[in-house]
Amino acid sequence: MATLIERVAAGDRRALAVLISRLEREDPEALEILSQLHRRTGRAMVVGITGAPGTGKSTLTAALGALLRKGAAGRDPQRVGILAVDPTSPFTGGAILGDRIRMRDLAGDEGVFIRSMASRGALGGLSRATDSAVRALDAAGFDAILVETVGVGQAETDISRQAQTVVVVVTPGLGDDIQALKAGILEIADILVINKADLPGADSAAGSLRAMLDLGGGAENDWRPPILKTVGTTGEGVERLAQEVFRHREHLLRSGEGERRERERAQADLERRLSGRLLARWRAAAGRDVAEMARKVVARECSPEEAVEKLLG
Repeated sequence: MATLIERVAAGDRRALAVLISRLEREDPEALEILSQLHRRTGRAMVVGITGAPGTGKSTLTAALGALLRKGAAGRDPQRVGILAVDPTSPFTGGAILGDRIRMRDLAGDEGVFIRSMASRGALGGLSRATDSAVRALDAAGFDAILVETVGVGQAETDISRQAQTVVVVVTPGLGDDIQALKAGILEIADILVINKADLPGADSAAGSLRAMLDLGGGAENDWRPPILKTVGTTGEGVERLAQEVFRHREHLLRSGEGERRERERAQADLERRLSGRLLARWRAAAGRDVAEMARKVVARECSPEEAVEKLLG
């Protein structure tokens, strides 16, 4: 175990890949290794890139990663980790993991680590192991971690609890500006990007998003999400996106908003872990009683509410 901890802490890519694979399997030893590495985390800039399927998230993520790697917005070149979450088939349980194909131009760079992760049925647009993988990359010394989600729908907004900066990607002419309001995207967006801005309707989409922001009232903590136009395939507008990512990071540090978000994330994570552990212990202690109460509920001998009270009692 000590050897793997040391290798990950030294930035060994092979050791990092092994650790993330084991974390995806929820290997207890891997979780202990991650726990030992925890004190080395908290330094990386974590950027979530989300939006509806087909908006060009993968292409934009690759373009942003390449720019950060070279040095963007007057910053030094960054070591970049990319986590791309792909949907899992409900029939086969497999995933295409095609984002590596789209990002093949980055694959040969030793300063870039790309990992495709299957959602494995998890809702929220992320994999169950995404948080652990982010922490592993952070501990391995990556400066910037880009997390691309499956693609948000009505409730897939988990990225807002994982990333420090959330980039929401829409495209012109596909109704995504209206869908954004329905899905609550404006509430999680720190930066709004109209990708494929070379298509007709980009200006109209920008106007619609601007109107929606105005309807939303005052910006929280003096931050109003900027609306940017990009063309991921050519890199147009990506430098401006990098500038806004760094500007938002500086805002989080200056305003104290970043620390507040970090505490909220930590509390939510602790509650999730406690809930799982306590439920597992309770099931182990009261498994037969639950089965008997389920029988009584089905037989209409008691209601679900009465059964819960009896089990808790």
